[in-house]
Amino acid sequence: MSSSTLNWGDRPEDRKDHFIEKNGIRCAGTHLIIDLYDADRLNDIGYIEEAMRKCVEEAKATLLHIHLHHFSPEGVSGVAVLAESHISVHTWPENGYAAFDVFMCGDAEPEKCVNVLRDAFSAKRVAVHTELRGQGL
Repeated sequence: MSSSTLNWGDRPEDRKDHFIEKNGIRCAGTHLIIDLYDADRLNDIGYIEEAMRKCVEEAKATLLHIHLHHFSPEGVSGVAVLAESHISVHTWPENGYAAFDVFMCGDAEPEKCVNVLRDAFSAKRVAVHTELRGQGL
């Protein structure tokens, strides 16, 4: 994510490492673990891709690549690789459950993905765990 050619540990003021400050804590970025329960359309790979693209747009992130795999007979797993990090997904349509990881650094707004995913998959329950990655760097 760094656009500089500095060695690890170099810390000049103009370094463009996209670190953020959140709640007064300097960190590499925000990692959201998002669990969707009683959700719909979890076997529709095209729809899942569309929802991930909407997350990227709403979070003001930069999409580099999406790769999704459809399992037989059901389930989807994959990742959207972002300049700011990634969004990953694994679904269990037979249980109405989807596990999303949303990790973003810089000016991106990963929290915006929660409502996008809730609405897109009509989840009746959503659990979100937030981790600030790379604290204290």
